[in-house]
Amino acid sequence: MITKVQKLVLIFIAVQFCHTANAQYKTYTLSVNGDTLNAIDNKGLKQGKWLVHVDELRGEPGYEEEGIFVNDKREGLWRKYNLNSDLIAKENYKLDGKDGLCQYFTPLGDTMRTESWRAYNPDAPYDTIAVYGTGSNEILSYKIVKAEQYSVKDGDWIYYDPTTHRILKLEKYDRGHLIQAPKTEVATGEPKKIAKPAEVLEWEKKNSGKKKVKVRDGETN
Repeated sequence: MITKVQKLVLIFIAVQFCHTANAQYKTYTLSVNGDTLNAIDNKGLKQGKWLVHVDELRGEPGYEEEGIFVNDKREGLWRKYNLNSDLIAKENYKLDGKDGLCQYFTPLGDTMRTESWRAYNPDAPYDTIAVYGTGSNEILSYKIVKAEQYSVKDGDWIYYDPTTHRILKLEKYDRGHLIQAPKTEVATGEPKKIAKPAEVLEWEKKNSGKKKVKVRDGETN
């Protein structure tokens, strides 16, 4: 059994560890669980897990999003919520650009569209792209271009009727080039069911209210 003195020692060690770990940050916040959030390092770069709040402005709806920054650039999965805490988007990032599958939902959790992106890696100085014929999808040749840090549409973009879950439109892209004209006809037959994200199902089950994250400010010299 841990004695009172041992508990105090463990608490002291934990405090010292947190202080040492956060000494590399100029500013940060701590969650109620003691997790470091919204950290800015001594070079002024965003690092680690961030919770971002954007208020409604000029008719544009506000939102909140959470994800990871690495050296001031978004990396991996980011989740976006409306101000009622409904999950409305799941986006994947690489070097601050959208990369891979991105999904967008109604406040009820129904899929509205899915997008596919490709983020260019500036560490690879050159990339090979296709040159298409005028007014056709025929590839005439390939050329080497300097790779810059940006994202382009790449792969399938699918638009759904959130009520029936039918596919309304399908677009296919090859590194920013539309290679298939959009289909606007509503699909016939039985509607394709799109599973709701696990987060939405969990929140519906718990009937939770607005998401709150309690934090307290911290600052190091």
